[in-house]
Amino acid sequence: MMSATIRTVLFDLDGTLADTAPDLAWALNQVLQEQGREPLPFAQIRPAVSHGGIALIKLGFGLDEADPGFGPLRERLLALYRAHITRETRLFAGMAELLDALEQRGLNWGVVTNKPAWLTEPLLAELQLSTRCATRVSGDTLPQRKPHPAPMLLACQQAGSEAQQCLYLGDAERDVQAGRQAGMRTLIAAFGYIGAEDRPQDWGADAIIEHPLQLLDHL
Repeated sequence: MMSATIRTVLFDLDGTLADTAPDLAWALNQVLQEQGREPLPFAQIRPAVSHGGIALIKLGFGLDEADPGFGPLRERLLALYRAHITRETRLFAGMAELLDALEQRGLNWGVVTNKPAWLTEPLLAELQLSTRCATRVSGDTLPQRKPHPAPMLLACQQAGSEAQQCLYLGDAERDVQAGRQAGMRTLIAAFGYIGAEDRPQDWGADAIIEHPLQLLDHL
């Protein structure tokens, strides 16, 4: 059976479309220093970034979410991050060229992220991508988030494509799970925030790519 022609490419945001780790690491280290703690090395923070503010506070402070101090620390982290959201954040090398190539081929593209909309929207705006993407689904757009397929299916609908006409690129196991359950093809961004203990080869994606432009080989 021939596979469906890809019409829409969907991206995870942190660690796939944009290299947001420098700014999230900076915000975490600001909070640590405010609390009289030593900053953490960037290499230690980077793999946690795809898992959001909760993972960063757990990493930095060793606290459980049930701890009364957890919520205020997370809120402070996110407030600092929002105020400096593109301090150093840039698209990954090759990603701008990939987006141009997709548009030149007449394909549309979008973002499906677990990042909340109050952070997703300003980030995409400051990267000058808001008007270019056909769909933006954030972590609070629906009651469900990845690995649930619902955000993926909403993105397909908004982009005007069937799930089998969509390709999803992400850097976490939940990205592959969500894409596969939605019925789309999935790729793993090896250039993203994958930890040393992660086993992306076991996540069940269609392929792993080392550079954004390699995605073109899978259309």
